[in-house]
Amino acid sequence: PNFIVKPGHVIKITEKQNRDYSKIEAQNILLDIVYEDDHIVIINKPSGMTVHPAPGSHDNTLVNALLYHFKDLSDLNGPIRPGIIHRIDKHTSGLLIVAKTNEAHRYFSNLIKEHKINREYKAIVKGILKNNIFHIDLPIGRSPNDRKKMVVTKNNSKDAYTDVYPLYFFKNHTLVKCVLKTGRTHQIRVHLKFINHPVVGDDLYDTYIDDFRQRLHAYKISFVHLNGEKMTFEVDYPKEFFDN
Repeated sequence: PNFIVKPGHVIKITEKQNRDYSKIEAQNILLDIVYEDDHIVIINKPSGMTVHPAPGSHDNTLVNALLYHFKDLSDLNGPIRPGIIHRIDKHTSGLLIVAKTNEAHRYFSNLIKEHKINREYKAIVKGILKNNIFHIDLPIGRSPNDRKKMVVTKNNSKDAYTDVYPLYFFKNHTLVKCVLKTGRTHQIRVHLKFINHPVVGDDLYDTYIDDFRQRLHAYKISFVHLNGEKMTFEVDYPKEFFDN
């Protein structure tokens, strides 16, 4: 990516590889199923699992596991994302809603669009947060210098709002609760980095620690189901969360 092409250089493509993502293998991967009915499944995704196949992550994704465990999944997001309504990052653990029917997919997609699904995360961040609550209202867009990263910027960005509540103080770190009002890519990680309290173990925006990576966990999700019932689900931290 850093190589600068200059006049006179010859670039030769020796092999072209095409991956047919429409033919995804169903794999017998253990899933932590928190809730299931005829319309949706709530999954507690482990840290390190990619949600759907993409370049560099063809197998061992959540979608590979879903295809093995469930006969019916929504198809509105195409053949490589059956059932996938929303995502959480590969190294973020926690709750994810999966649609079994297209009706549920449309319904929950609209809830997300209208910010009617309450999502709460817990994270361990570097440093001691001095304020009781941080209300972070800063737009996020893709970094012009690194396409893998998102940044706080006014250029080609979208509004992003995160509430941060300190819960417990360690010697050099703080356990926080983060409540999302929008759902931008890497939102919590980018906002916490911007206020100089990056998520511990986030090697994209800070420093690598161990294989468990970032201490960011989607522990709670609340919504009104298709039948009008208000539902809330919570899961505990992964056992590795407080290591190191």
